[in-house]
Amino acid sequence: MSSNMFGKKGRDLDGMDTSGAVCRSSSDKNYSKPRARLKSASLNCVGSPPRLHSNVCQYRMFVATWNVGGKTPNKLLNLEDFLQVEESPDIYVLGFQEIVPLTAGNVLVLEDNEPAARWLALIHQALNMPKEQDDGDDPSPSTPPPTSSSSAAAAASESSNGARHRRRDAVSRSSSGNLFFQTPSLKVLSNSYRVDSALVKTCNCSPEHSSMRRRAAEMRESVYRADAAPDAASTSAGGDATTSGVVVDDGIAASSTEPQCEPGDGGGGGMSYCLIASKQMVGLFLSVWVKKELVEHIGHLRVDCVGRGIMGWLGNKGCIAMSMTLHHTSFCFVCSHLASGEKEGDELRRNADVAEIVKSAHFPRACRPSPAAGRRVPERILDHDRMIWFGDLNYRIALSYDETRTLLEENDWDALLEKDQLMIEREAGRVFRGWKEGKICFAPTYKYTHNSDAYAGETAKSKKKRRTPAWCDRILWQGDGIEQLQYLRGESRFSDHRPVCGVFAVEVATDDDDSGGGGKIRKGYFSLNARIGGDVKAALPQCHHGDVS
Repeated sequence: MSSNMFGKKGRDLDGMDTSGAVCRSSSDKNYSKPRARLKSASLNCVGSPPRLHSNVCQYRMFVATWNVGGKTPNKLLNLEDFLQVEESPDIYVLGFQEIVPLTAGNVLVLEDNEPAARWLALIHQALNMPKEQDDGDDPSPSTPPPTSSSSAAAAASESSNGARHRRRDAVSRSSSGNLFFQTPSLKVLSNSYRVDSALVKTCNCSPEHSSMRRRAAEMRESVYRADAAPDAASTSAGGDATTSGVVVDDGIAASSTEPQCEPGDGGGGGMSYCLIASKQMVGLFLSVWVKKELVEHIGHLRVDCVGRGIMGWLGNKGCIAMSMTLHHTSFCFVCSHLASGEKEGDELRRNADVAEIVKSAHFPRACRPSPAAGRRVPERILDHDRMIWFGDLNYRIALSYDETRTLLEENDWDALLEKDQLMIEREAGRVFRGWKEGKICFAPTYKYTHNSDAYAGETAKSKKKRRTPAWCDRILWQGDGIEQLQYLRGESRFSDHRPVCGVFAVEVATDDDDSGGGGKIRKGYFSLNARIGGDVKAALPQCHHGDVS
């Protein structure tokens, strides 16, 4: 049931293999040919970024948005397929809407963060779950015993590995036993998965190489810090694991003070991805994860929230915006939930939400770069080098329910997209001016009947409960140096929305002597036709019919 809940529909634009980040010199003579090939095959192209530095790295970034309809996840929900774990993106930017029901209590009284903790645990499990050793794999009998001269080192190594295995066992118990989802604490879990937040907030734009090396060393120490459990730690009769005196009810051992992100040992003993930021605002939840090698290159991390809900400022609608720099390139991620409604004129309220978010979102000044740095740290959304805006934007199709259903049954996507409110408003210049969106080659993502592939109108007896299908869930971007490789939707029936993801190749400026985080060179660009078997029409999803239990 949980092995393939996120089969995707849509179209790969163009892509790369997943061997790591591309680092190249701007003087590389071979750069222009693969670049030109990528642009010619891609359906969405942007210009080359300005060459402020002599080196440019390219990273693979996975961005996803999902309105989960106020439902709390269970232990059977498997995110691995949807998150493309096997593709190993360098950066994950994951946004959720309605992780809690948008009731007056959640909006006006006290924010419920238990669902956020559960989503965080699920994401961590998908990205960092240790690979289980096959039952038939026995230790090699040819391994010689340690000599007396190496016994001390072996004992130390065994002690360190023992701590890792204790934590691995705790995580394994949490994911497969009855302890997984009981009463997780968002604070404890985020501290467990997060690097030292004080370090990623610091400046990384200093021209002083000695200063940057010292900062990088501190970052690596935070990332690679071993979290060996104290000798006094033990397991209780019920099997709960403890670390640094903190017990988590769902069985995940966590520390309230020490970050747990440390390098893997090939068997999954440590984390491959570290959480660098997570934030909840009522039903909105944003988390950003990066490969551990990249943590030392991240700085100026800041978060801001803008409420656009009840009375124009409460958090049932609005956005969470996160700003950071990677090497010398600034990024802004905006996860938003805009005004709902499918009446004529409701799109203007959504336009107003976007305008107010752009106007109001503000990031505190992180540092005062010297003139030698040649740049300033952005404080507004549009000041960044690369921006990605995603979420339940709630734009509808400007047709009646019956007209929309007819076009859906005929698979006439072009006619439907001509009436898509977001495209109409963008083309008119009334919203998201200068932003880009990939070619939509998947069915409308809203609104589905619970646990079904049928749209809500197909099963609703009352017209009041009927909703016209629409592409509410979208991903847009702005800035040079971004190529979209995929724009897809998942097929989980968990919510009345289908999740949507985009995969991007993003270019980042680095210093001359910076390898860009140790990534390998990507190679082997492949064409759209090769990826989907040469038949673009066959890749288009067909209209859903009937209820599937």
